[in-house]
Amino acid sequence: MRTTNAIIGMAASAMVGAAIGMLLAPEKGSELQKKVKDEANKWIDEVKKLMNTAKETKDVAEEEVERIKSNLNPIVDN
Repeated sequence: MRTTNAIIGMAASAMVGAAIGMLLAPEKGSELQKKVKDEANKWIDEVKKLMNTAKETKDVAEEEVERIKSNLNPIVDN
């Protein structure tokens, strides 16, 4: 849980930094809007990838815990 929160926090910080950088750049409004939209879509895709990776990692960990438990059951029952 802490790792997921850290990843989300870092991603949010990076998005805020990128947005501030774009807002301070001297560009036309329409160009800036397109840039902000494109960057936001990139970050959304990255966060989705991170969330999928976290879910896959959780699923693998749960499977491993179940495997270990099933291996320990015969030992504990004796």
